[in-house]
Amino acid sequence: MSKQVISDYNGYDYKKIFWEDADRKYEDMADRLAIRRLLPKKMDKFVDIAGGYGRLAKEYINRAKSATIFDYSKTELKQAKEEFGEQIHTKAGDIYNLPFKDDEFDALMMVRATHHFKDMKKVTSELYRILKPGGIAVIEVANKRTLPKMVRYWTGRSKINPFDKKPSHLKSIDKDGFYNYHPKYMEDIFRKAGFEIIEVLSVSNFRSGTLKKMFKTKTLVKMEKGAQKILAPIRFAPSIYYKLVKLDPKASK
Repeated sequence: MSKQVISDYNGYDYKKIFWEDADRKYEDMADRLAIRRLLPKKMDKFVDIAGGYGRLAKEYINRAKSATIFDYSKTELKQAKEEFGEQIHTKAGDIYNLPFKDDEFDALMMVRATHHFKDMKKVTSELYRILKPGGIAVIEVANKRTLPKMVRYWTGRSKINPFDKKPSHLKSIDKDGFYNYHPKYMEDIFRKAGFEIIEVLSVSNFRSGTLKKMFKTKTLVKMEKGAQKILAPIRFAPSIYYKLVKLDPKASK
């Protein structure tokens, strides 16, 4: 497997520690709102890239004739199989060299994963490769250009310029690497890989400890539902969701 894989969750109970024991109900629902809107209603062969223990599996198993979860962590894939059994297939491997055939899937999803990847050009190339022409990819990007990061930069509390299109490498969060990406940087990568951007959503717009203390999760989710499309042109939420379609390379020749 590639030496470029940043986070190895083997032996780590990501499900319990990061999601169940932490106050992330709002973030979970924000992801689900976006996925329900962007994923095709019916799919033949689908893969959830870096899908872990299948947190979001219920959003696609009833839409797809065949659903696969791919992840680097065999620990998480085991949890997914224990919960969903024959409803899903699982496959472990390296994001930079996906163990799938060319044009194998008609749809894929990758959520909460880009911050682990140093080389998004290579990752995007692999996602493009495994999709059929006309296939749909729903990809969430960890955004460098958020409002809080702008404020920290303007006030001198951070030296990271959120307006610089180069990826930011946040070693303070993870010594091995934690990456955020400028939307324009990623959009350029998507287009050069051969994707067309057909829809964008601004997600987790109210991800804030202060707001969580002020409002109930139900209220934040209601606000989120209305904001995802409206705030998409601004692109300063922590998560930017893209719905992409793979252009047929033969059509351009």
